[in-house]
Amino acid sequence: MFAVIKTGGKQYKVAKDDVIVVEKLKGQAGEVVAFESVLMVGEGAETKAGAPFVEGASVAAEVVEQTRGDKVLIFKKKRRKNHRRTNGHRQDLTVVRITDILTDGKKPKAKAKKAEPKTEAPVEEAPAEEAKQDDAEAKAPAKKTAAKKPAAKKTAAKKAPAAKKAPAAKAKKAPAKKAASEKKDD
Repeated sequence: MFAVIKTGGKQYKVAKDDVIVVEKLKGQAGEVVAFESVLMVGEGAETKAGAPFVEGASVAAEVVEQTRGDKVLIFKKKRRKNHRRTNGHRQDLTVVRITDILTDGKKPKAKAKKAEPKTEAPVEEAPAEEAKQDDAEAKAPAKKTAAKKPAAKKTAAKKAPAAKKAPAAKAKKAPAKKAASEKKDD
């Protein structure tokens, strides 16, 4: 049996035990999600198409992992304008395994979570107070050494600004122009 579901603006043809990558869904690994937007469901001649969705149909899936897609680079350029912009994007994705294709309004069964054993045992107050005192005593001998400050940097002596030579350069160029004009007259 197959179904066509819609999620994240895309349509996927799925069957039981298929693993697909869809746009990010809420949920952690191991949780069960249900896709209510079923567009088509059936097998062979018994195919039902929805208008737009099939009534009472849903697809149950288990979240395998939350991941991210490949990096996509966006590069924009305007010629002869020295305008370039580079941007990147990685899409958040969810990997899901299809567990059931349900019809007739059935609801997906939530996966039974294993009961985790308690790691902390109840502790009496007296030993807890002794532990605090032991921790305080252990911290007391450990003293931090004073951090050494870096030596001050020596600054270089600043040079006096150079004298402007522009007026002298003009004086030298003026006679040269006269000499050039005299040569033209000859």
